[in-house]
Amino acid sequence: MGEPNDWTGDYSADRPSRDTSTRRLREQSQRDFEIEFLAGILERDPYFVDALRVHATNLAAKGQYSRALQLDRRLVRLLPEDAIAWYNLACSYALLGMIDPAFAGLQRALELGYRCQERLRHDADLKTLRQDPRFYRLIRRFEFIF
Repeated sequence: MGEPNDWTGDYSADRPSRDTSTRRLREQSQRDFEIEFLAGILERDPYFVDALRVHATNLAAKGQYSRALQLDRRLVRLLPEDAIAWYNLACSYALLGMIDPAFAGLQRALELGYRCQERLRHDADLKTLRQDPRFYRLIRRFEFIF
């Protein structure tokens, strides 16, 4: 007969010890934890809008702009009338230097009612757009005062 646990299929030697996995979690930043956690949730439910929003925000904050853009594109497909989803899409495009699509996304956000002047004025994501004369024409078109 073998060891007492042979029949249970206990493969605890193959798993990280509780101490190791706990230490890894403690050393992981909150944002990294959320990225890993939300990626798992979205694997099971790719249409979970709230998870998509937070995940895209976290990825962008970590400089993973291409991955954030993929999620922002998915969000505007799921929520085509959501001004914030379009605004975030514009930000992702702008961060990747895709200026024309960024302007198209921003224009759509404004058409849908996005009106946060402070964010438009100071959001670092839109820095490249604010350097373009089209930005101020677009802002004036929607009657913002800068």
